Amino acid sequence: MNFSDLASFVAIARHRSLASAAAELNLTASALSKSIKRLEASLQTALFDRSAKQLRLNDAGSQLLERALPLLQHVSATRSNVMGGKAAVICRIAAPALLLWHYGPRFAAALCDAHPHITLRLLPMFEEQAATALARGEVDFAWVTATLAAQSPALIQRHWQSDSLGTVSMQLMAGKTHPLLRGKPKALVDSQQLLAHDFACPQRSLFCGIERGAHADGWREDALPRKIRYWVDDLHALIALVKAGLALAYLPDFASSDPQLQRLQVSDCPYQCQEQITQLWAPEFASGWQLKLAAWFS
Repeated sequence: MNFSDLASFVAIARHRSLASAAAELNLTASALSKSIKRLEASLQTALFDRSAKQLRLNDAGSQLLERALPLLQHVSATRSNVMGGKAAVICRIAAPALLLWHYGPRFAAALCDAHPHITLRLLPMFEEQAATALARGEVDFAWVTATLAAQSPALIQRHWQSDSLGTVSMQLMAGKTHPLLRGKPKALVDSQQLLAHDFACPQRSLFCGIERGAHADGWREDALPRKIRYWVDDLHALIALVKAGLALAYLPDFASSDPQLQRLQVSDCPYQCQEQITQLWAPEFASGWQLKLAAWFS
């Protein structure tokens, strides 16, 4: 059994498809099939149920996967530590798209100091999927809200470390050409003025992906019911509608750095939606570059 065949096995187990796993590993499906046959021959047992339409792990395959993930993580960490700056490293981060938008550039800047040959792979996933990918050893870091740990503690493993990345505050945003901003030096409105205009809103939470309708962005719909004209789950499409002056939206505070967007302050709106953002990772399996990056963010 060699580590290359073991890595191929893990990729196939994740994708349940030779073609998809081959694309990830930059191999042909034929080469990947031979790799799995070598692994099964060395273990003298089949690892997949080949009677199913998809490649599904059998009991032996499930047992191997459970042991293979930490083993491969240790191998990767050892290789990186021994080779130092000579090792080619891929840093994989899973997080909701809006968190990648905000923290991704900061993390990329830190990579330059941590490792000269590092490549960053930003993987957009809702936070539950991001935590699951970290548990499987498919990513090195997961960025999630503190709400995930409170509502789904079973997803958070004991050996993980949790580092605070900060707070995201949701704020009301308008495009510079929106009627509420025309001819006004200050972006201060009251709720009556505000609710006369159209809103854009995702149907699913931008953090967890759960369908919540008018409550998906954290707006207090019970206190200030809006006229939602545009339902958009894609963050960039939603922001484009706001920039065009067609709608207002409740967006994360860092969106105000866009010169085409401006925050609106509502004089009679006392509430605010905030999310604490956490970085999850596994120090037990971390290599030197991960420890250095984690220290930079702590």
